[in-house]
Amino acid sequence: MATTFTDMAFQYRYRSGDVTALPRKFYNDVLPMTKAYRRAVGFFSSTSFMEISYGILGLVKNNGKMQLITSPRLNDDDVKAIQEGYEARETIYLRAFKREMSLPKTINERNRLNVLANLIEQGILEIKIAVSKNPLGMYHEKIGIFEDTEGNKIAISGSMNESETAISENFESFQVFCGWKDSEAERVSTCEADFDAMWCDRQPALHVFDFPDLPAELVRTYKVESLSKSELVKKSGEYIIEDFAPLAVESPTLPPNIPTMPSWLKLHDYQRDAIDNWAAQGYQGIFDMATGTGKTLTGLSALTRLYEDKGREKLFAIIVCPYQHLVEQWVEDIEKFNIRPIIGFSASPQQDWKTRLKNAVIDIQLKRLNKNFFCFVCTNATFSSKFVQQQIEMIYVPKLLLVDEAHNFGAPYLSKWLLDSYQYRIALSATIKRHGDEEGTEKLFSFFGKKVIEYDIEQAIKEKKLTPYKYYPVIVSLDEDELVEYKQLTAEMKNNLIVDKKGKYRLTEYGKILAMQRARLVAGAKGKTAALREKILPYKDDSHILVYCGATRTLTENQEESSIEETEERQISVISRILGNELEIRNHHFTSNESASERNELKERFDKGDLQALVAIKCLDEGVNIPKIKTAFILASTTNPKEYIQRRGRVLRLAEGKEFAEIYDFITLPYPLDNVCFLTETQLSEVISLVRKELFRAEEFARIAMNWVEAESALNEIREAYHILVDITKIDEEEIFDD
Repeated sequence: MATTFTDMAFQYRYRSGDVTALPRKFYNDVLPMTKAYRRAVGFFSSTSFMEISYGILGLVKNNGKMQLITSPRLNDDDVKAIQEGYEARETIYLRAFKREMSLPKTINERNRLNVLANLIEQGILEIKIAVSKNPLGMYHEKIGIFEDTEGNKIAISGSMNESETAISENFESFQVFCGWKDSEAERVSTCEADFDAMWCDRQPALHVFDFPDLPAELVRTYKVESLSKSELVKKSGEYIIEDFAPLAVESPTLPPNIPTMPSWLKLHDYQRDAIDNWAAQGYQGIFDMATGTGKTLTGLSALTRLYEDKGREKLFAIIVCPYQHLVEQWVEDIEKFNIRPIIGFSASPQQDWKTRLKNAVIDIQLKRLNKNFFCFVCTNATFSSKFVQQQIEMIYVPKLLLVDEAHNFGAPYLSKWLLDSYQYRIALSATIKRHGDEEGTEKLFSFFGKKVIEYDIEQAIKEKKLTPYKYYPVIVSLDEDELVEYKQLTAEMKNNLIVDKKGKYRLTEYGKILAMQRARLVAGAKGKTAALREKILPYKDDSHILVYCGATRTLTENQEESSIEETEERQISVISRILGNELEIRNHHFTSNESASERNELKERFDKGDLQALVAIKCLDEGVNIPKIKTAFILASTTNPKEYIQRRGRVLRLAEGKEFAEIYDFITLPYPLDNVCFLTETQLSEVISLVRKELFRAEEFARIAMNWVEAESALNEIREAYHILVDITKIDEEEIFDD
């Protein structure tokens, strides 16, 4: 079997109609041994790779690369537009290339074009454009140079372009020259020099340049799935089979961007009912669903239902998430619905996402390439950017806005983008009501409409969609210095109250800063460190432990003041050191400082038990899925239900072998219970709001816990000591809002 070019017997000429020397045979014989393939052709069609994909995959196996110089096939209108300056040449070139790009008609075509897209995306295939400097002329040359793994070179020259028609149907021919033969070496060197001169744009009669819009368009149009090097090599034997089975609507190998329900997905009754209600409300509504009950899949199923109900007419779906890591999680699920999204944020894996979005807006307006559907998924920050809003403004076809963790959109900087032009609307949230912001909450209901489902944690646990849990309140009190600081901050906050237009007291901006300082003081109470040591000790040999810290500081001896950015890690560092050094619990931080790949690795190690504990701040509050968490130690919580409801939800996701979860909630009180009886009414009134706030959260946690009797007993001790005899769950929100 031949391993280099020198082992092969080449025909002098390969010509259509010659059974022993067909052009297709040459390619499929030569390319598997090729290390470098340089090709210059007059016109290029992506379908050529459906003919020679087997050989090109040989390049992958040999760690090889292909360089292609090609030219757009211009029609009379294109030439006229260039001559008269109607449009930029780049726009005309891209339009011409798009005309040569047809959608796949068979499974075989789809697979081969996916190979092409992966070759481009992985840098194995580079493309440059050649344009004649004579406005009436065109580039029409055809040469090629092949180099094997030992440096032997072959050159070809002839009439054939890189197109399926040229390879399979036209009557074409080309000559072959072997560089190791003295009589042909000069011709090989000449072809090579000519190509190199063009590639480096040193040919006087031509302009050869990078045209990133073309590779980007090819990848955007034809990439179905990412293929690793080993997968490309493995599939080389599969794609050469002439499998012309038609792509049917019900086929699992549908062309991408036709929203389709995954065959494995069986929606629960509450999910189907929610989607039905949403459709009945004109495809607008709020999905108020507890964390872990399948909001993402419900939202994507609703999108698919909408597309089907509207006869697969034009639809532009825009999905918005708070953070980059949530976008990445959404993309994983979006692709399961046969959708290839445009992914928009600063560190997007699609570096050309802005170009993709611009092209998609144009394509769906003009119905180019039969594209009726596009999906753009991005972060809140990207969505609110000037560029994205300008693109959205130019979309005149029906639009769907799907917002995850939609409570965030009640904030003014986001709510101003809730525009009437969105015909279809979905809000997903476990906590749609904004804490202390009635106006923001009203904006959400006004735009998205009524709730189409309200599926809370209690119902989800009863119906075994979430894990039951045990709840253990852990009582910690402020020390003397902390108590003094707490009272001082409270007094200053009272001096920074204003009355709003509705006659309600609100904090000034400086008052809000003071409130944040006081909240951090409570979250970082020094007594929590010792209490954690005691409570976590019985679990030192266990795994799947989560410790929630606050974005705060835990004071130690000789600690110096530092910036907010520095102090945010302070408590988490202290806790991590205690777990690792003192208790020998294998742990790692899980924060926004870790990259997406690092977080994925941490989750894998945590799932396997190699890592016993994750020590987190806020990164797990919204959307991150780590179902294996079994035991949680919550050192810090605000009075905002959004935060503590989401944190509880993180722990209650179903997982194999997880019968129930355990939650240790660290409750901060101003005085130890034994000392409260010595307080005057004035002293008690100074701190009672803190007790009420802590009890409000604890009561909600205890209410549906498996051990609710035990938990309530602990809370009753607090009630009795502080003389709080009313039902905390009935306290008006204004009483527990930050003073």
